[in-house]
Amino acid sequence: MKGIVLFVTVVLLAYGIHYFWVLLPIVSGYGAKHICSSVFIADFSEKHRREDVDTFPMKYATFNINYTDLSVSSSMLGFAPTKAIYRNGLGATLINELTEEEVRNQKFNVEIMSDINQDKIPWPMGDQMNDEVFPSHINKIQLEDAINDLFIEKDPANLIRTRAVVVLYDGRLISEKYASGFSKKSKFLGWSMTKSIINALIGILVKDKKLNIDESAPVPEWNNSNDPRHSITIRHLLQQQSGLDFKEDYYAKSDVTEMLFLRSDMGAFAASHPLKSKPGTQCYYSSGSTNILSRLIRHTVGENEYHSFPYRRLFSKLGMNSFVMEVDPSGTFVGSSYSWGTARDWARFGLLYLNNGYYNNEQILTEEWIKQSVTLGGVTQYGQHGLHFWLNTGANNDSHTRKFPNAPADMFCASGFNGQNIFIIPSKKLVIVRFGLTRTPEEEYGANQFLKNVISSINL
Repeated sequence: MKGIVLFVTVVLLAYGIHYFWVLLPIVSGYGAKHICSSVFIADFSEKHRREDVDTFPMKYATFNINYTDLSVSSSMLGFAPTKAIYRNGLGATLINELTEEEVRNQKFNVEIMSDINQDKIPWPMGDQMNDEVFPSHINKIQLEDAINDLFIEKDPANLIRTRAVVVLYDGRLISEKYASGFSKKSKFLGWSMTKSIINALIGILVKDKKLNIDESAPVPEWNNSNDPRHSITIRHLLQQQSGLDFKEDYYAKSDVTEMLFLRSDMGAFAASHPLKSKPGTQCYYSSGSTNILSRLIRHTVGENEYHSFPYRRLFSKLGMNSFVMEVDPSGTFVGSSYSWGTARDWARFGLLYLNNGYYNNEQILTEEWIKQSVTLGGVTQYGQHGLHFWLNTGANNDSHTRKFPNAPADMFCASGFNGQNIFIIPSKKLVIVRFGLTRTPEEEYGANQFLKNVISSINL
């Protein structure tokens, strides 16, 4: 009996050591990349940088910030050394597979957003607010109470750490609030809200007639008509129905963590995966699909245009002058996860969709594209996915199956890790943005009740 116990103990110990040994480079890489972005893009305080990585086992990582070469080096108890570098217009990039010299020597036509004072430009292209009377049919006190409540920590064991909230009504910014240390100038990481940025970029190319989302996705690895992946369309990728055998698990070494923290060409890595199911028959959330799309955009617009494309065709047209999309070591935007902007700029992005693609006297996205983006995909029976947006339709329009039952069925949202959200509610003329650092189960910060409280402040 003692021998069996000893054997089991040794096996479990060996498994544990192997598990953490495999995980160390991923944890170290996450820390180096995030701290690099936090320092050189967002200019976070040391307090907030540490708060972002204060989880096990990352809290035991060591970070060295080099302000001379704009880099951050990280290791875990002296093991798994990693390095991320910052480049203006390209953000922070984790060095993987390619050497640092190879990455630094890359030459791209980068678009640097003009440094204009938006305080003197009227909203929404700028930050100057009109001196209009507050809408009489909105209960201002009730609205502010709803927002303030999101900044109150009710459970010390499960902090929600709301950092920013912005509320737009009928295109007008009617309320906003920031946690201590943050302001309207602070840049926030959208995490998977970046996926919805990819939706817009694909939509622009569809409007330009450069892409047809119902044709086979022009991915080099799938060009052969005999390849079963040749039947994957851009729509399949946007609806999370590609059928690729890609595992999305952030708490182990999986396809998604290997892609984000160990690979140089994330889109190529994701595209290399075989099929697990027939395209269009199963829905499975995959960041790999988004990075395939980001690489596809690169191939479509070409090298001379790619790195300026989001800025020229989207961000500058919306007044999103703070925005930064980050690239992988190969130079492709990490469309699944890495973009930074102020809460107001993320709200501007939401306003584009509230206005059916029309913004500042220009039809940037077609109304048909917006309609398709917020239409439930064929096999998403639980009422979740449109085209890289989350929906609130519920199965068979049943409110009991909605993720946010207190919000209308026409609400759709962009959603990111740790509780980042843009809620767009056309029937209520609302765009609601929330940023925070929420690590409670399912990143629940009370969003459903918060939405109810905001909506009920509007008396129509």
